[in-house]
Amino acid sequence: MSPTSRYATCAGYEIHYTEWGAADAPVVIAWHGLARTGRDMDELAAHLAPRYRVICPDTLGRGLSQWARQPAQEYQLSFYARIAADLFDQLGIEHAHWVGTSMGGAIGTVCAAGLAEPRLKGRIRSLVLNDNAPQLAQAAIERIKAYAGTPPAFATVAELEAFFRQVYQPYGWLSDAQWRRLTETSTRRLPDGRVTPHYDPAMVQQFTHHADDYLIWQHYDTLDIPVLCLRGADSDLVLRETTAEMLTRGPGARGLVRVVEVPGCGHAPALNVPEHFALVESAWAALECVAG
Repeated sequence: MSPTSRYATCAGYEIHYTEWGAADAPVVIAWHGLARTGRDMDELAAHLAPRYRVICPDTLGRGLSQWARQPAQEYQLSFYARIAADLFDQLGIEHAHWVGTSMGGAIGTVCAAGLAEPRLKGRIRSLVLNDNAPQLAQAAIERIKAYAGTPPAFATVAELEAFFRQVYQPYGWLSDAQWRRLTETSTRRLPDGRVTPHYDPAMVQQFTHHADDYLIWQHYDTLDIPVLCLRGADSDLVLRETTAEMLTRGPGARGLVRVVEVPGCGHAPALNVPEHFALVESAWAALECVAG
């Protein structure tokens, strides 16, 4: 099954998303990580599409979505939540499951809490955080800033693919075809003819102008929905002490949180193989039972 490529105007910007599955099926929002695009969710979306309507946005400044006109103010979680709320409203989404990788998980947490965007309160039924938590390891954030803020440029797509294979090695196993698709769906050509990752380097200003933007315990603690945290077993971003704390506060204190470590991955599992699909789907079934 192939996706349909669509655009919507959200918070004054053209936002690109791919849509999979039937329009009347239960909805899954699958939101990508910091320097990535919605096409990272292709394998998961294709697997879910026979039973779900899967929406995979490109965040502002990534992929085929517009870039921010005011990067210091707009590259932050509260603005991304505004974009998500507009997308829900425009697509007629009343309720959805949310699967978010890294930044996408943080956006989902903020959206589900409803503090930054009250329009979404009660509309997210469950939350799958793919190597994301309400607090992230500072050393790993510095590592991400180092490569995301100054994306390299290469003469050839093959060289860019080699770079992606190195920097995203913690994703775990990807086939050669998946590496090639990851590269081709996140590549843009510069005026001088070289190729570089398909995002606005200014998006890294989120870390300088909003230094604590990913410290979101206040949002997490308000959640009253099932939460699954998929932690890459070798992750340097989501620490075990953080996931342990997640189990004791907020939704964790109410028995609504599960933490599962994904072997063979760091930050973050690619959600591209049957084992990952099974984790997401079994988590939904188990979490919905807990939620009644």
